[in-house]
Amino acid sequence: MRTTGKQTRRDGARQWWALAGFALAVLAVAVFGNLAGAGASDQYATIDRPAWSPPSWLFGPVWTVLYVMIAVAAWLVWRRVGFGAALGAWAVQLVLNAAWTPLFFAGDRYGLAFIEIILLWLAIGATVLLFARASRLAAALLLPYWAWVTFAAALNYSIWQLNS
Repeated sequence: MRTTGKQTRRDGARQWWALAGFALAVLAVAVFGNLAGAGASDQYATIDRPAWSPPSWLFGPVWTVLYVMIAVAAWLVWRRVGFGAALGAWAVQLVLNAAWTPLFFAGDRYGLAFIEIILLWLAIGATVLLFARASRLAAALLLPYWAWVTFAAALNYSIWQLNS
């Protein structure tokens, strides 16, 4: 079956629209987190934190890079296998990602936020494993995110213990 130039352009456009869709999903989580964590920087500065906690200005740039990688990873998997279990796991971890900020910052529920971030960590792990079956690059793109959430979980636990 031959593809026409028109069909190739249509398929190319579909690829970019799909990437935009994954980017919008991730952007929605980021915006929700910003809204739910309004005043987070001030709160972060006033709670007891371990000596190894990063400055509040670092979180924005780190999450920006991670969110781009999360969206691109999903797009790469979609291009290879379409929608299925791997992207279902991706959606679950994205919802869990969105749920953490209001628990930690808006609700001051550090213990509950810690339990939630452990669930997020497990969901990211499942997503990495499922992504690896479709695209090693997609799985690799999620590894810095998984590492950051590992660090964030340790920080969450320490803050919970220091502020209980």
